[in-house]
Amino acid sequence: MERRPATDVFHDWAVRGKDEGMERGHALSVAEMVDFISVKSEQRNSNFSAVDVGCGNGWVVRILADNPLCQQVVGIDGAKAMIDKAKSIDDDNQYICARLPDYSPTTKFDYIHSMEFLYYLDEPEQMLQLFHDNWLKEGGWAVIGIDHYMENEDSLSWPEHVGVNMATRTISQWETAWNKAGFNKVEHWVAGGEEGVTLVFVGQKS
Repeated sequence: MERRPATDVFHDWAVRGKDEGMERGHALSVAEMVDFISVKSEQRNSNFSAVDVGCGNGWVVRILADNPLCQQVVGIDGAKAMIDKAKSIDDDNQYICARLPDYSPTTKFDYIHSMEFLYYLDEPEQMLQLFHDNWLKEGGWAVIGIDHYMENEDSLSWPEHVGVNMATRTISQWETAWNKAGFNKVEHWVAGGEEGVTLVFVGQKS
């Protein structure tokens, strides 16, 4: 199958309504990721800002915005139809259509949330470094979930099936990338319940 840019594929998915299936499929894993953010924010007991990178139709932005401590949340995606749909559903929060890694935010955030985004980049390690250096405030956390990685054997056929290039890394390679980018307190776990496969990495900028 011919390989297409991921942003083009997800634009088409939004037009066809497949974004709703993505939301359902990732709900359990994202619930754990959002809970991590909620617990950290409660421990700090202060208002926070967040960005969802690869926000799709904005469903996680809306979940984060419901947190009483959330002062600002922004959604970013490279697929125009996804951003258009997010804006049509939610006019309370900010949504930005931008290609990454070229885009750089004008403000830094307390939390970065991202689900199923990093491995669509040719060099996800570069994006991790940018997250650390240019996107996060001191003391902020990145919370990132991926389903495509070497140990998830079922995911290894996805690049051919979907027709999109994917950067395939081992768990160890991801851990090395997080540490090399400068993150501290790096942890990882597999989220999504008994049948879950989402590899979640978290790390703090300090």
